[in-house]
Amino acid sequence: MSIVSPAAVSATATSPTATSPTVAAPVALAARASRLRTSPVRDLLALTADPELISFAGGLPAPELFDAEGLRRSYAEVLIERPREVLQYSTSEGDPALRAVLADRLTRRGLGTEADDLVITSGSQQALALLTAALLDPGDTVVVEEPTYLAALQAFDLAGARVVAVPTDDDGVRPDDLEKIVGQHRPRLLYLVPNFQNPTGRTMSAARRHAVAEIAARRGMWIIEDDPYGELRLSGQPQPWIAGLAAAGDRTVLLGSLSKTMAPGMRLGWLRAPAALRRACVIAKQATDLHTSTVDQAAAARYLTTADPDARIALMCAAYRERLDALLAGLPAALPTGSHWNRPAGGMFVWVRLPAGLDATALLPAALAQRVAYVPGAAFYPGAADPRTLRLSFTTHSPRRVAEGLDRLGAAFADATGRTTGRG
Repeated sequence: MSIVSPAAVSATATSPTATSPTVAAPVALAARASRLRTSPVRDLLALTADPELISFAGGLPAPELFDAEGLRRSYAEVLIERPREVLQYSTSEGDPALRAVLADRLTRRGLGTEADDLVITSGSQQALALLTAALLDPGDTVVVEEPTYLAALQAFDLAGARVVAVPTDDDGVRPDDLEKIVGQHRPRLLYLVPNFQNPTGRTMSAARRHAVAEIAARRGMWIIEDDPYGELRLSGQPQPWIAGLAAAGDRTVLLGSLSKTMAPGMRLGWLRAPAALRRACVIAKQATDLHTSTVDQAAAARYLTTADPDARIALMCAAYRERLDALLAGLPAALPTGSHWNRPAGGMFVWVRLPAGLDATALLPAALAQRVAYVPGAAFYPGAADPRTLRLSFTTHSPRRVAEGLDRLGAAFADATGRTTGRG
């Protein structure tokens, strides 16, 4: 057997008489990848590693309000009692015990639901991905609120859908405009966040919900009713689910999540859908992750059954109410004169519109220089955006820290614009 030395190999490789190396042809991404937009919210989250930065950007639950001890106990119990089961593969539909307890919670909140009506997903974001796979072909039209949830726009972009926005006001989508747009574009589905909408914090009125249901029934259109914030009500009375209205029950998918009320790191969400669509979503899930984490589902089911999740949610809402009040109290002094904002009845967000001539995206570097962050509103529009808008999240920081962040924001706006704020 002959042995070739490394030196000989090197000489052969570099010899001018050796065969010329192949020039690699460029490789291209799929066409749909070129349509994808980055998420400035996720990009801004990288800044939270700076402990001096006060971020109003990400819609993050307050980590000090997580029931870490209760969750630790739930994980320990299921791992001690049935480790072989909770560490094994599971069904794509989800843990029967978790589906049962979630169905019971929905029923007690006024939406009659059986365990088999639900599919457990890896966060409600995965539910959106499964629904786009089941409902949309490239080129299909989706109608959304203007503005709308950024990650939904990303999901629709990935599916190759055409997104059309319907104008909104403080009560949600405007039915006359929706009727006109649906008649003109014949969309496959309508995507809504009716409760404490992301990014505006608005809640759709009961009258608008009924009108939307009737338009969907008359036009033969699916509705995705995304409700990650519904249990974070800080004032007012609950509005009816669109999924519970007679006109829309057979064409509405309700999405929910434990990320805002339990822990986002567990990545647990669900979808409630009519049987045929639910089966299609299960098949799509089998092609993505087979099933959501078995042990996380088991721990969540145990926690929801043996702990007091409603007391924990009440504790969160009490803290968030104080933080919202602190934000609203400080905005008049922090924002340029002539700014407008809303008072949400729950959720995590306040929507701000600066005076004419200002651009929230252009002003962000000045804010970051003062070590305070927000999300420019332009990211939430599928088409032409209102550059004056921005989103502020109030949940992450204590009232004292909120006030400090608004002082920084006011200084940044005053320095960058040369205009007076409410602080004079």
